[in-house]
Amino acid sequence: MIELNTADIASITGGRITATTDPGSTVSGVATDSRECASGFLFVAKPGEVSDGHHFIDRAFAAGAILALSEHETLDSGGTVHPAVIVDDAVVAMGALAAHMVELLRSGGTRVIGITGSAGKTTTKDLLAAILETSGPTVAPIGSYNGEVGVPLTVFNATAETRYLVIEMGATGIGHITYLTDMVHPDTGVVLCVGTAHAGEFGGVENIARAKGELVEALPGDGTAILNLDDPRVAAMAARTEANILGFAMDDGGSRAPVMASDIVIAEGGYPEFTLNLPDGGSHRVRSGLIGRHHVSNLLAAAAAAYSVGIDGSTIAATLQDRGPASRWRMERTERPDGVSIVNDAYNANPESMRAALRTLAELGLPTEAGVARRTWAVLGEMLELGSESIHEHDLVGRLAVRLNIKKLVVVGPGAKAAYNSAVLEGSWGDEAYYVETPEDAEALLADQLEPGDIVLFKSSNSAGLRHLGDRVASSPCSNGASSVSETEDPQ
Repeated sequence: MIELNTADIASITGGRITATTDPGSTVSGVATDSRECASGFLFVAKPGEVSDGHHFIDRAFAAGAILALSEHETLDSGGTVHPAVIVDDAVVAMGALAAHMVELLRSGGTRVIGITGSAGKTTTKDLLAAILETSGPTVAPIGSYNGEVGVPLTVFNATAETRYLVIEMGATGIGHITYLTDMVHPDTGVVLCVGTAHAGEFGGVENIARAKGELVEALPGDGTAILNLDDPRVAAMAARTEANILGFAMDDGGSRAPVMASDIVIAEGGYPEFTLNLPDGGSHRVRSGLIGRHHVSNLLAAAAAAYSVGIDGSTIAATLQDRGPASRWRMERTERPDGVSIVNDAYNANPESMRAALRTLAELGLPTEAGVARRTWAVLGEMLELGSESIHEHDLVGRLAVRLNIKKLVVVGPGAKAAYNSAVLEGSWGDEAYYVETPEDAEALLADQLEPGDIVLFKSSNSAGLRHLGDRVASSPCSNGASSVSETEDPQ
């Protein structure tokens, strides 16, 4: 972090320093979770939906914090006012601090790259950060820090030596991304896709496109907009920016894009291989360590963004080669010793990502060159924030599972039940489709039914909890008495 003293923080945020505060004390880190505080930290006491950060100020100071950014004065156990900067809105003040730090970083030559889209943001962010690291110190979000709190926390991790700052930008309404771009002023903006995630909150897909396009509208004339030309709504954003356009696409026999994937094949295990074609005429064969054809688009986006800031094609291809997921619960594959494979993609879900995951599962179950096919299980939970389209979209998912010949479908929870109903109507019967009320019910079913060679996909929105079910099934006792756990740790 770029260090600031208390007087600076008060000036930047327009806050008031409490009487017990030393104006010259220097902050060396920022946290919104008291458990993450360390010596010299600023603790942001933000109100939350479940708990109020003001209740944890004592814990933050016990962990080493020296200052609170809070909305009202608080007292320690002895009745003394905590050292603090008092502001009207702690989250807004946090954003003001981040904006100030970005100004300092940009004056030192740091390049800021923003990424948005209805799906694939975190995977693309991880890929891009890995490429940029080959050229200089790079800061990118932890996990999926992509909102009004997560973006400042990402900025606070940067130092004067940071060459690239990668910002993931999420939104649940018009103006949310503009708030973030006003904070970080990106030089490069990547738009991956416009889907139906949060359609209920936005009021329709066109509003989602309007919101995602706020990123390219914020780019300067000498900046670069990285656009997915396979998505018509994203391609249309070229008219909304003064920046240079660098498009990417998968070759389907149509027009060529400046950054393009050709000769795409899916290798055994579901790993895509393709030729990466770049604007300089270079072509590089890439084999990804990510599972599923849909990740080719994310790989192209990362490659295009890296190319736009001057990374050469050979370095881009070498970095992408065999690189797997860096963040948890994104097509995360675990092999149990009994021969059962777990694919945990339950960090989040929307209709587009659900369809992509099901198609990947179907491909994973196809016979190998040795003629061995695998029994496929789709364990699906609710896709949230779809508004009035929820029943219809879940209905389509159930029908697709049958049409893709997924062997076993387990639908979890009343919010997703339409997927079970439609699967039965589409032609699934007997013990091919199951409906259970809770993840615990699904766990018991799988413990009884899974056999060596099965491959199981877990997919749902985050709060449906199937990612944790997937972890438990991945590490459950196996037939040989051993157990298996994923090698990837939870970054949060």
